[in-house]
Amino acid sequence: MAKRSIGSRVRGFVAASLLIPSLIGCQTSNLAPAPAVAGLSDASVPVTTPTVEDPGDIKYYPSDEPLQLAIEHFNRGHYGIAQHYFQDAVEKAPQDVTAWIGLAASYDRLGRFDLADRAYHSAIKLKGETVQILNNEGYSYMLRGELNKARAKFAAAFRREPDNPTVINNLHLLDASSRFIVRAPDAEPPQ
Repeated sequence: MAKRSIGSRVRGFVAASLLIPSLIGCQTSNLAPAPAVAGLSDASVPVTTPTVEDPGDIKYYPSDEPLQLAIEHFNRGHYGIAQHYFQDAVEKAPQDVTAWIGLAASYDRLGRFDLADRAYHSAIKLKGETVQILNNEGYSYMLRGELNKARAKFAAAFRREPDNPTVINNLHLLDASSRFIVRAPDAEPPQ
């Protein structure tokens, strides 16, 4: 029984391999003029347009795809996958500040603050302490529970752009966070 199944598989493989060259020759092209259809004038036959771009017209940047995927996954809350794609983006384009900031933010969300600090440092070396980087560092410190450092970063960002809604929102969030964690000095944990 096993010999028949092997033999039939081999015959199937041989038959398929003989059909492949004939199928390759059957491909049509959208670039050819539309054929004349019996009973219809050439004007009534729709003209086809090419759907494939000339490869010379396409501009491809190796870091674009990983960066776009990273941003998409980050926005969906898939921080581990986003971190993977941001890492790929910074390896392909080490001068891309957006990729470094995204990588740092992904590390923040994963609780890898040591790696987030490294990524923020790389972004700062490339572009300096921008409002976005200061704001993100402040948020990172807020996630760590280091509220004084967070306030200092948010304040520095606020001094540069006092009408930035993201910075203002994060300052409000920080104020709300600090109010909720205040406890009485003699408070004891439940037993």
